[in-house]
Amino acid sequence: MSTVATPKAATSTWNIDPVHSVAEFKVKHMMISNVKGQFTTIRGTLTLDESDITKSQVEADIDAASITTRDPQRDTHLKSADFLDVEKFPTLVFKSTGIARTGEGELAVRGDLTIHGVTRNVVFTVEGPTAPGKDPWGNTRLGASGTTKISRKDFDLVYNAPLETGGFLIGDEVTLTLDVQFVKA
Repeated sequence: MSTVATPKAATSTWNIDPVHSVAEFKVKHMMISNVKGQFTTIRGTLTLDESDITKSQVEADIDAASITTRDPQRDTHLKSADFLDVEKFPTLVFKSTGIARTGEGELAVRGDLTIHGVTRNVVFTVEGPTAPGKDPWGNTRLGASGTTKISRKDFDLVYNAPLETGGFLIGDEVTLTLDVQFVKA
């Protein structure tokens, strides 16, 4: 009895380039306008199945203490136990659990997002990945941008203050966007 070897799918590993990647968020302030912020330290990997992107996997770790909103007083408050509690929960983590094509150059990346010690399943709407390209130093790179919306309350981020005019100081819905550039390992 002979056995036929099934070729193993080619996979490659890509690391997030932290210098050319950013994790951003926006949330309503005083029910009037959005406040935006960034996490400046992001790491992670993409295990790319080169024959079927839907079999790929992605992980990202974000340093919670790297949050910046261009207001040092607000940043200090966001790092405190009222919000992210960075002493107790130093990272935000996303690990994909499934990828589906939703259109040309568009993906739905489902996965587990952990913030403030709470893990919830979310779906990022992703543009990309781009076609790989060489940089001037011989590295191969590709990029992608993913967005999801979450409820702060789902992650036990419940601090708020009522407004005299009604409503609350901080909205519940938060939009998270990861703009990442990967470098082939």
